[in-house]
Amino acid sequence: MKHQRDRLKQYQKKIQAILSQEHVIAVDALKAGNKTRALTALRRRQYQEGLLQKTDGQLEVLENLVSSVEFALIEKDVMFGLKQGNEVLKQIHTEMDIESVHKLMSDTAEAIQYQQEIGEALMSTMTAEEEESVQNELAELQAQALPAIPEVQLVELPTVPVSEPMVATVDVDREIEKTPAARGEVALEA
Repeated sequence: MKHQRDRLKQYQKKIQAILSQEHVIAVDALKAGNKTRALTALRRRQYQEGLLQKTDGQLEVLENLVSSVEFALIEKDVMFGLKQGNEVLKQIHTEMDIESVHKLMSDTAEAIQYQQEIGEALMSTMTAEEEESVQNELAELQAQALPAIPEVQLVELPTVPVSEPMVATVDVDREIEKTPAARGEVALEA
């Protein structure tokens, strides 16, 4: 189909060239005074324009068909991917049933409980001094493993005022009276 589309485009170019030639022939015939030859050239040009319009329509139909086929191929690939994904999910579900999930969760809970019992048993056999020694050793390990945090010097900040700041009010009339123009003092230019 794409090959046919390309052939139609080549045919359009050929028709365009013929249209240009027929126009040149008609102009030359009129200049030479041969009206019948110019009329024949214009008729051939009109026929070629009709062919060009038909070719445009065929090309549009063909391009729509190519687009539809390409989209159908994409849809087919999507469907194939969905089918494969569904098969993989079914396979995973057969390998992992609900009973094995519940058993795994139960085993995990039992292991956590067992670890807690071991921890409690170790705690009950230790004396307070042994527990303190273990805690001190843990603190030492943490100090070695974690980077030392530099000591920060505290800077004393100013206190926040508790009352509203006082705003000075200006009497506009008094300020105008203080200006030289208001008192009648006007400087004259020389």
